[in-house]
Order: sequence, then structure tokens, then C-alpha cells
Amino acid sequence: MTTRQTRTRRSEIAHAEATSRAVALITRFLEVCASGDADEFASYFTEDALWWNSLWLPIVGRDAIAAAFREGKKRMTALPWEIRYIIADADVVMTERIDNFVVGETRVSVPCMGIFELRRGKIAAWRDYWDRQRFEGQLPDASAKNG
Repeated sequence: MTTRQTRTRRSEIAHAEATSRAVALITRFLEVCASGDADEFASYFTEDALWWNSLWLPIVGRDAIAAAFREGKKRMTALPWEIRYIIADADVVMTERIDNFVVGETRVSVPCMGIFELRRGKIAAWRDYWDRQRFEGQLPDASAKNG
């Protein structure tokens, strides 16, 4: 094996290891989302992280993200989320998920696509894309309005 081939092989191995670590990190993080622990949730983010649910304005900064998580917990409880697919390329991870919540006494499930950008083992950006009508259509007062 030539020196160039050896460097290429080492680079490929490092890339594969980084990708594997990224998938493991996001898998653990998604489990934490259902735990309800805002401090543990926030610990996965960089200090200057961005969290953007596509329907609302982006939230910037670990402290603001923790505060938004706490506010969200007042309105709904996250249940374990189903990861349908998770793919990664080093520090970028994409998920197709079913996110499950309890809102009041109603269980709500919504398909979601998420993109995570990592920096030094932390989430630097998290963007989620989902259908608000699908979410709200499962709530009791929404079916009364539409029915």
C-alpha cells in the first residue's frame, strides 16, 4: 500500500468513525427529548446553537433553547419518538421520525424531518420540518372546528 493509499484509508476510517459517533449522539439526544429534563436537553447544544422548528422563529443560544424547552413542557409532554431513518455524513445527521406527545389528555403523533449540524460533539444547529395542520388536526378542539 502506498503512502497516499494509507492516508486515504485513514481518512475514510476517521470519517466513518465520526459518522458513527454523530448517529449515536443524536439517537441519545432524541431519547432525552422525551425525558423532560431541560438541563440535560440543553447540555447537548453548543453555547451559540440554533434550534428552528420550521413554523416558528429560530431560537439562538443554549440558555434560550433550555427556556423554550421548559415553556413547551407546560403545553405538552413528549413521549418516546420513533426514529424511522437516521443517516449521517460526519457532522450532519438527518432523521425521519414520528414525534409523539400528550397535549392535555390527547396523544398526538406527527411525522417530522430533522437536520442536525454538529460541532465538536455538540448540536450547533437543529432544524425540524413538520406539518402543523397534521398536528393540530389531532387535537379535540380542532376536530370540533373542522367537523
